[in-house]
Amino acid sequence: MVEIGSRSLSLINFSDIVFKADQIALNPAALEKVDASFQFLKHFSTGKLIYGINTGFGPMAQYKISDENRLQLQYNLIRSHSSGMGNTLSPLLGRAILLARLNSLMQAHSGIHISLVELLAAFINHNIVPCIYEHGGVGASGDLVQLAHLGLNLIGEGKVWYESGWQDTATALKKAGLKPLEVQIREGLSVINGTSAMTGIGLVNIVLAKKLLAWSVMFSSMTNEIVEAYDDHYSKELNIVKHHTGQNYIAAMMRGMLKDSKMIHSRSEHLYNPANIEHDVFEDKVQEYYSLRCVTQILGPIYDTIEHAERILVEELNSVNDNPVIDHQNRNIFHGGNFHGDYVSLEMDKLKIAITKLSMLAERQLNYLLNDKLNQILPPFVNLGVLGFNFGMQGMQFTAVSTVAENQTLSYPMYVHSIPNNNDNQDIVSMGCNAALMAKKVIDNSFEVLTIQAVTILQAIDYLKCQEKLSPATHRVYSSIRKIFPKFIEDGPKYEEQEKVKNWLLQNEPL
Repeated sequence: MVEIGSRSLSLINFSDIVFKADQIALNPAALEKVDASFQFLKHFSTGKLIYGINTGFGPMAQYKISDENRLQLQYNLIRSHSSGMGNTLSPLLGRAILLARLNSLMQAHSGIHISLVELLAAFINHNIVPCIYEHGGVGASGDLVQLAHLGLNLIGEGKVWYESGWQDTATALKKAGLKPLEVQIREGLSVINGTSAMTGIGLVNIVLAKKLLAWSVMFSSMTNEIVEAYDDHYSKELNIVKHHTGQNYIAAMMRGMLKDSKMIHSRSEHLYNPANIEHDVFEDKVQEYYSLRCVTQILGPIYDTIEHAERILVEELNSVNDNPVIDHQNRNIFHGGNFHGDYVSLEMDKLKIAITKLSMLAERQLNYLLNDKLNQILPPFVNLGVLGFNFGMQGMQFTAVSTVAENQTLSYPMYVHSIPNNNDNQDIVSMGCNAALMAKKVIDNSFEVLTIQAVTILQAIDYLKCQEKLSPATHRVYSSIRKIFPKFIEDGPKYEEQEKVKNWLLQNEPL
């Protein structure tokens, strides 16, 4: 069980709760602070004009709200902003958003009643997931529309994912023995006024991007192995003189994956041996193509980008990101823009650009194996059947190329695509949730590309009959994937097997 509020959550904590459905508990000391923040706001707001409590919202803030309408104001805010469209977010993303909002509110700077955080925790522990739509937030006054749909569920309205299907929130709460939230002071504004949608989605992206990168290193290593490449391009000696953490990390991964391989060549044994260099023209390449030789230099920056994004997103996860900020210790309330999502938006744009480059590398390595004129050791399209009559990997290549092209187009940054709205109150915005969702699409696409790359590598290994020469690490991957995608010679639909391989990659690690 992970305790919320006792310390900062790490990416591992986040992943365990979101992906593994670990249960959570609320730290008692943190709950006391949440209550102290609420009690302070309750007394401090008497006789004062405070944004979001007795005023309208955004450009309507100059309108004072009467005392008898203050609670209804919060309900109006949630219901009016539950206006999302497009596809519903997956239960995985909905669960991530729940956790991100809960963790922010548990910082005790939002002036909310403890019943709100207790209900959010109950949603997580009962696996009740909000119905949130992908279109709506501009990421400046927080993820208003996406989080409004979460708020709608908290007050017992709308639909939720529960017991493996969408159902009315009221029905699900009754089944789980829970009661809807009753607004006390500013619970409506506190729920919707933050970066928790983009942050939750962004952290899921980082978890998946880490796994995707590990698979890219593995398949890059296996491709080098198949073509009997030289070992110096991922050696410690070559990479250590380039002072980038990511490059040296990737090189170390490759050395681990290819340890004890009987297919990788040593340049010292082959080309530095006088007995082997008596020819004027060499059939074998003295240096491999860049997609094979420059793996550490290409994937290294991607590693560094993911690591930096993790630091920023974890900081956001553990931050107070609504407005105003209730400072009960110093007995004051501060108005500002902690809901602005630029930190997340910029990191998601950088992440999707990096992952697009990863998919481009995979496509080039794939093309190298499929083009017999380049590799000179495999039949066209790694066709194990009759050339001209059978087609091998020809059809799957179209899917990979098309998907990489989509990634390239999706890589246009959202961070610099601000459109003023809200009567120009929100005159410069982050589009952070859009950025996170587009990065998620690029990551999902890249798993599809690597699926096709993986299957091609396996077909190539079977053609070369080199299974017993593989390193222990690459042989384990070969054997595991072969169990769900058998060797094929005759043509047939492969889309179902491809989906199985993709899901296997999502659920497993290379080492």
